[in-house]
Amino acid sequence: MNDGLFSQVDHVGLAVRRLDDGVKFWSAFGLHVEEVEEIPEQRVRTAAIHLGQVRLELLEPTADDSPVAKFLNDRGEGVHHVGYRVARCEEAIEHCKKLGMRMVDEVPRRGAGQARIAFVHPKSAQGVLLELTERAGGAHRRS
Repeated sequence: MNDGLFSQVDHVGLAVRRLDDGVKFWSAFGLHVEEVEEIPEQRVRTAAIHLGQVRLELLEPTADDSPVAKFLNDRGEGVHHVGYRVARCEEAIEHCKKLGMRMVDEVPRRGAGQARIAFVHPKSAQGVLLELTERAGGAHRRS
């Protein structure tokens, strides 16, 4: 049906007020942060916690006017988005548009772990902010 374009859930993005607090919480379950990265163009700092083929991506805003800061002010800490693995981001965007979905991003941009990403607006995805995630080589980068 999608000709291998969409493959699996890549990650779940969790908005946190303080990255250190989020890391401490998830570490209590025996999980360990494998990557911490700042993404200046999104005004966010991330911490990746791998759980098999899926990862948790903790998101801390680095600016008061960032999308994650707005989310935290409106909704508090919690699930921010679901990242869905795609083979080719541009094709996934076009596929979503053909289905009548409203895109936040019409062109892929850089995400955590050097992924190419684009967001589908939650009003077009049953209330969920959906991230289309294309990873180089199709795998998670591990440190």
